[in-house]
Amino acid sequence: MEAIEPGTEPPGAAAAIPPSGDSRMDGYAALDFGMSAEEARADWSGNPLEPAGPVEDPEACHHLSPAGQSTPAQLAFMFENDLFVRYSVESTEITAPGGGRVGMNQAAVEGLYGKRLKAMPHKYVEGGKVLVSPEDGGALPSQLIFELDAAGRVTSWRVGLAPQVGYVEGCS
Repeated sequence: MEAIEPGTEPPGAAAAIPPSGDSRMDGYAALDFGMSAEEARADWSGNPLEPAGPVEDPEACHHLSPAGQSTPAQLAFMFENDLFVRYSVESTEITAPGGGRVGMNQAAVEGLYGKRLKAMPHKYVEGGKVLVSPEDGGALPSQLIFELDAAGRVTSWRVGLAPQVGYVEGCS
């Protein structure tokens, strides 16, 4: 059996998904997975991060979004146990790591990511799908998930740590 040199991928492993703009597999802009909400607010350089609703317990799951968005879901940062664990996007203006976007069709997304994404039925959208990347193997392994409607168009995407990246309902 052939030895694998440290720092190389095993045969057949998918290449890492590259960053795109502010979107990374290990965080978003200056925010890194694992930082606290207070650290995220201090490091964020855009409009102030605000909760979508009252946050009675910072340890409980909650979202922060940049102020001034038309909806908090355009770009939302999830915190659980006061740690940044996921971000989700419903905006057509923000590109996912690797180049995917809201509004793309399944063929275009698969063209960008090749065989990295596994298609599964959507939990709530009849005829819809989710496209899921394998964990990226970083210090805090994360995944990229695209949600598609019944017509095969991306309606949202998210990057985050397991198990939170898989929460279909967000914090609900």
